Amino acid sequence: MANISNPQLCTLVDHTSPEAVFEEVKEIFSYHYDLKTFQIVERSFEILKSLFKGEFDGYQKCNTEYHDLNHTLDALLASARLMDGFNISSESILSEESAVALLLAVTYHDSGYIQKSDDIDGTGAKYTKNHVERSTIFVTANKDKIGITALMSDVISSLIRWTGLRSDMPGESVMGKDYTIAGSIIGTADLLGQMSDRAYLEKLLFLYYEFKEAGIEGFNTEFDILRKTLSFYSTTQDRLDRQLGKVYDLAKVHFNKRFGIPFNLYMEAIDKQMQYLKKVIDDESVNFRHKLKRMDIETIEQHYLY
Repeated sequence: MANISNPQLCTLVDHTSPEAVFEEVKEIFSYHYDLKTFQIVERSFEILKSLFKGEFDGYQKCNTEYHDLNHTLDALLASARLMDGFNISSESILSEESAVALLLAVTYHDSGYIQKSDDIDGTGAKYTKNHVERSTIFVTANKDKIGITALMSDVISSLIRWTGLRSDMPGESVMGKDYTIAGSIIGTADLLGQMSDRAYLEKLLFLYYEFKEAGIEGFNTEFDILRKTLSFYSTTQDRLDRQLGKVYDLAKVHFNKRFGIPFNLYMEAIDKQMQYLKKVIDDESVNFRHKLKRMDIETIEQHYLY
């Protein structure tokens, strides 16, 4: 049982350890499903690590500092927690096949940022605008290595599209009634995972460089992305509430059941991020960089500057 006097996401699991995060996902899966069916997710976890390390045949290692392996794993863990919350609170749980499809979709949802071996220009950030479709292409092209059928590949690709920040949501699939909840979970988890990261504000500076390389307009300086994140959060909240059906509330169910924590640690963390960001923006007496100390920004950003 976690210490609920001052519970935080980082005290429940070591988010810097891919193995620790994945073991937590596996344990959550075991609450409702046979672990024999989890083997395909374990295989994809190994593929994911090799892909981001540059050890997957035909691909370079990940070279985007915002959309990195840790982000994918944070989204994966958030998805598992939301799925657990749904299964606890619903009269009928997600089918085993749907649960596996959901976890595989999260695992590969940002594979579109990874460049092929012969793609030597720039970084994977140049694919920001079309990385979602590139991710679905990766799944289709590697379905045999992943160990899935063409039909499952289509289902996973459809779920990946729920992570795109757009107003039109993908339509129904062969998953039936499970599809909308699974899609809403992955779309929500992608946002919760990144915005609740303890170093989210620092990583926004890396997102600025990714946007710059991709030619996304409206961000002329690093400070622009900090300032506009406040309005982005308002838009994000609307998306979470209206388009994705407030499934973030399922995290509270999970934390209460599994840890005795009676509130949503994700939303608490995000609210604190936004409160601190507002203070950073409003205080013009000190350079904003001096207030973002959870990462070695200067060292990592050399990757983008040279």
